[in-house]
Amino acid sequence: MTAQPSALVPPAAVLWDMDGTIIDTEPIWQQSQVELTARHGAVWTHEDGLSLVGSGLERSGEILRDKGVDMEVEEIVQWMTDYVMERLLDGELPWRPGARELIEGLHARGIPTALVTMSRRKMALVAADALGERGFRVVVAGDDVERPKPYPDAYLFAAAQLGVDATACVAIEDSATGVASAVASGAVTVAVEHIVPLSDIAGGDVHLTTLADVDVDRLIELTGPALAARTQEVAR
Repeated sequence: MTAQPSALVPPAAVLWDMDGTIIDTEPIWQQSQVELTARHGAVWTHEDGLSLVGSGLERSGEILRDKGVDMEVEEIVQWMTDYVMERLLDGELPWRPGARELIEGLHARGIPTALVTMSRRKMALVAADALGERGFRVVVAGDDVERPKPYPDAYLFAAAQLGVDATACVAIEDSATGVASAVASGAVTVAVEHIVPLSDIAGGDVHLTTLADVDVDRLIELTGPALAARTQEVAR
């Protein structure tokens, strides 16, 4: 085990977004939107799909309905969720580079993790179950909170369930909406760019383009200074 510099503070927990951060589901979600709008004779563009990355499913359902999908919002949400789940269960999960390895590395080091996603719980459990006991202690899904990301509720709820303060946690996100949620919770936020550019967004303590070369020691090295600063702020 690599020794940690004394100035670096390890996270009390690491809170993970799912879609686009752990598993590469965003293209499948976007394909579900394309197929659903086509069935209803509605026009749906690539830019429309990108605009929904990181959004709560109810918000996505409202936008699809406004675009011409003649279904209730909850029906739209269920249709898209079933579409994505069916494709995930058909084969190997499309893990994002480095994500699974880092989650398992955190478990090995005794640092708890939580899954914090706006997808429905039944879909969140697909990823959680694939990791088994080396994965998440807590799963917070979109149907567990009243207010979706960018509100901080899901991250605050996850931290509370783990018995830690969100300001002592690291959150890992891939969308502007998710980053805003994590930042609002007070967590030290790692933005990992994937489908949508994140270089110009406000907020986030660390910006990366991949987790492929990030192990536990590297994560602590990247986030330790910000966590130390949070600890000092809380102590004042």
